[in-house]
Amino acid sequence: MKVRQHSSIWLAAIMAMTAFALTACNTVRGVGKDLQAGGRAIENVATKD
Repeated sequence: MKVRQHSSIWLAAIMAMTAFALTACNTVRGVGKDLQAGGRAIENVATKD
């Protein structure tokens, strides 16, 4: 069950990052900041266990 839960969390995180990147990135610097924020979000989810 935990594997399925983690898969759902990863999928949601990837979808959120993609949506955010497509709507908010206007410059290369913006892309870097968005990717960094997405990485932090994934790190936070991964370390909750």
